[in-house]
Amino acid sequence: MESIIHLEKINYLNWHDVEDLRVTREQKCFLPDNVTSLAYAGIVREAGFQVFTFGIYKGDKPIGFAMIGYDIPYEPDDDLNEKYRFTRSSYFIWRFMIDQRYQGKGYGKEAMKLILDFVRSGPCRQSEYAWLCYDPENTAARKLYASFGFEEVPEAYSAEDDEILAVLKL
Repeated sequence: MESIIHLEKINYLNWHDVEDLRVTREQKCFLPDNVTSLAYAGIVREAGFQVFTFGIYKGDKPIGFAMIGYDIPYEPDDDLNEKYRFTRSSYFIWRFMIDQRYQGKGYGKEAMKLILDFVRSGPCRQSEYAWLCYDPENTAARKLYASFGFEEVPEAYSAEDDEILAVLKL
């Protein structure tokens, strides 16, 4: 079955497509708006890291946004810290959102499958892991990520940052 959802790389012609996408009021505390994420992606690229930004589309209609980094250190000294070992030479699903108007319709699950297909294709190089982090109160995200096999890394939980790290062996 062909997917009705597809990813399009964000560029100077289409970045406005994702600028007005919003999560619900209750979800706003879980991630920044998409324009802030796009700006951050540019800064991180300037620092020499690989970052991919995608609009998630249903046909020609933008319904979500994703940002993926490669070999992004979680902590500056993570090479010295065994609990962050999976972050090196791996893909970080940094941002993932579906607009509030399209939530609860299966698009998030379909989009995550496409994101993982992209990661598994090794756009920078093949990797053993993909990882992400989320607020422990974001039960919808936790359930979605677990359905794809992401496993929480309790030893990497940061009460200070109040986020759970989860890793997927590719």
